[in-house]
Amino acid sequence: MRTAPCPVMRTVDLIGDKWTLLILRDAFDGLRRFSQFQRSLGIAKNILSDRLAALVASGIMRTEPASDGTSYHAYVLTEKGLELFDLIVTLRQWGERNAFESGEEYRTLIDETTGEPLARVTYVRPDGRPLRRDETRLGDFRPIE
Repeated sequence: MRTAPCPVMRTVDLIGDKWTLLILRDAFDGLRRFSQFQRSLGIAKNILSDRLAALVASGIMRTEPASDGTSYHAYVLTEKGLELFDLIVTLRQWGERNAFESGEEYRTLIDETTGEPLARVTYVRPDGRPLRRDETRLGDFRPIE
């Protein structure tokens, strides 16, 4: 829906499918090959093929020759795709707080430098003060530069 003036709607149109989000999660976790995604997700090959093709067509991923010299290719996040990191982390952190029962185990995302779980994603003003939802509003339409 290219005519929708809502960035959320356009983003959901591109990546709002369950399988697409899980493919992105796996790509951020280092998976690159079709067979790796298929094994990790247990997804039907035709669905995986469709979702990967859509991610490539939208410029979120690109294909490149496999590093092992085989005729296979790898799926790699582009700069556009890498910009989705905050979204994937935010979804993960929301799930940690809201989708598990007390005592259930899950794997946390760890900062390789500190060895600690990532701090909760938050939004701050330029002066470093936290920004709350009730301190925002929808602005006027403006063109993308």
